[in-house]
Amino acid sequence: MTDDEKKITVVVPDRIEAIRLDKYLAEQEELDFSRSFIQQIIADGLLFVDGRAVSKKYKLRGGENIELTIPPPPEPDLTPEDIPLDIVYEDQYLAIVNKPPGLVVHPAPGNPNHTLVNALLYRFGRISDDETDIRPGIVHRLDKNTSGLLIVALDDSTARKLREQLAERKITKIYKAVICGHLPETEATINLPIGRSLKDRKKMSVTNVSSREAITKYKVTERFRFLDLVDAELVTGRTHQLRVHFAHLNRPVLGDPDYGGRTKWIKGIDPSLRISGRELLEIIDRQALHAQSLRFDHPVTGKEMEISSELPEDMQKLIDTLQANYR
Repeated sequence: MTDDEKKITVVVPDRIEAIRLDKYLAEQEELDFSRSFIQQIIADGLLFVDGRAVSKKYKLRGGENIELTIPPPPEPDLTPEDIPLDIVYEDQYLAIVNKPPGLVVHPAPGNPNHTLVNALLYRFGRISDDETDIRPGIVHRLDKNTSGLLIVALDDSTARKLREQLAERKITKIYKAVICGHLPETEATINLPIGRSLKDRKKMSVTNVSSREAITKYKVTERFRFLDLVDAELVTGRTHQLRVHFAHLNRPVLGDPDYGGRTKWIKGIDPSLRISGRELLEIIDRQALHAQSLRFDHPVTGKEMEISSELPEDMQKLIDTLQANYR
């Protein structure tokens, strides 16, 4: 192994459904490798399962130890792109962007460009690459179809300090969400671990298998017929956390195509209502989830920062419609 190579060990949980080796590894978020990259690693003889070389078609049954040797990555080819950005705050150390729905945050397989990172490079030039070359300046992330506020570090020192605050849970992130049905309590904390779904590896779920602590605080701010308007605080930052937690309560985020907030939900809604469930979903073609406010200490000046953003047009129209027709 050369100095630039990296060895990774993956322990497969004892309880999993049989799955191809390359597919399983490509679905591990912490690895962030494409399936074709994994296949190339196998072809190059750089992957072993329980000490044995195997083919890409090898099926995992659970309990295996996988060892990968990762060659040094090629230099990333990030092209600055003139994509409009809504900058709600900016100084020489950091910026806060109000991300629109539909914009991917960073390049990934299937989305190599036209991302927020491409736009940031055009707007600011070189920004922090302290964490990883393909996510320069990105301190925390939002799903493609979740809108709202993101902090961007403009230098490496700022990035490190912000990530320390994030790890210590000193950055408060409040989301506005429209929830299907009524939550059992007006105000509560959801403390349920989240990990990769054993039934669908592209999704997350509440599970005790290979999971991590996940904490969400919520407060219902308005109740409508069949729906709640909620402020949710993301105490931890797991993938799809709010969407998974509310879906686990059988109260998915309205419009969420992955966790039961669209067609599955509207089947139970009275079609004779003036505005039907189907018509609500025509107003918003994504999950009704917006990162509305941030509170943190500026990593350089120490000043307490509190930033809020306007709701995007689709969510504002949805809430206006609910207030007019669903009380």
